[in-house]
Amino acid sequence: MSPHRSELLMTVFAPLLFVLLWSTGFLGAKFGMPHAEPFTFLGYRFTLTSVLFFVVLLVMRVRLPRDPKTWLHAAVVGILMHGIYLGGVFYAVHNGTSGGISALIVGVQPVLTAVLAGLLLSERLSARAWFGLALGFAGITMVVWEQAGDTGGFRGIMACVTSLIGITLATLYQKRFAGAIDLRVGSTIQFGAAALMMWIFAFSAETMVVDWTQESILAMAWLVVVMSFGAVTLLYVLIRRGAASKVASLFYLVPPVVAIETYFLFGETLTALALVGMAAAMLGVALVTRG
Repeated sequence: MSPHRSELLMTVFAPLLFVLLWSTGFLGAKFGMPHAEPFTFLGYRFTLTSVLFFVVLLVMRVRLPRDPKTWLHAAVVGILMHGIYLGGVFYAVHNGTSGGISALIVGVQPVLTAVLAGLLLSERLSARAWFGLALGFAGITMVVWEQAGDTGGFRGIMACVTSLIGITLATLYQKRFAGAIDLRVGSTIQFGAAALMMWIFAFSAETMVVDWTQESILAMAWLVVVMSFGAVTLLYVLIRRGAASKVASLFYLVPPVVAIETYFLFGETLTALALVGMAAAMLGVALVTRG
């Protein structure tokens, strides 16, 4: 592949593919959550993913690192990205927080990432890019406004805020400390650490009963293979190649894509306000990535 074609693939198609794959995680959760409690469901998901990545290491004869720092950095990213972020969102939704409210709270992530990236990683955004961040957040607000629904009370709100902090810190930590780790090795350790965290929570607070139906099995398979292998790996590749704040802005496009998917798959409402919000979110991301 020529350098020009490779660069086009990473700058245009890879971000679009990431947004599309990441958005399907919400569909997998929608099908899987009715059949299991959140920490138990995620415990199975992360365990299966870690085992499959370990099989990849064996097949490709990739050795596990001997440096304790590598294990530590990968484990921290896994706990923040998978354990705290996804654990918080799943817990909030399971306890009554609507998808719209969780999307709004976690939607602050690109702005928070940009602020912290400037302080911790010396990344600087132009005024145009800052305007793009604000426009993107306004866009996702319009997309989920009429579907905002129940907050889930103080417990649900705090779980979403915890998720927001988790994914923001994970993005920055991955960029600063774990960017050089082999993605196959890093993913094996990350999902293993997140699985251990989920099983501790599940053992402490849940019945750990799962209703294994065709729907829940397919949802689990999709989340393990497509989300964990595809979307998460692609996210780390994008973080490694670009500024953390610019990669984070791609999350503005996820709620609009989810809204379109649920419109066609579940017949959910897609209002004129939501369509305007989608356009605003896309314009905001364009301003950030070009700014």
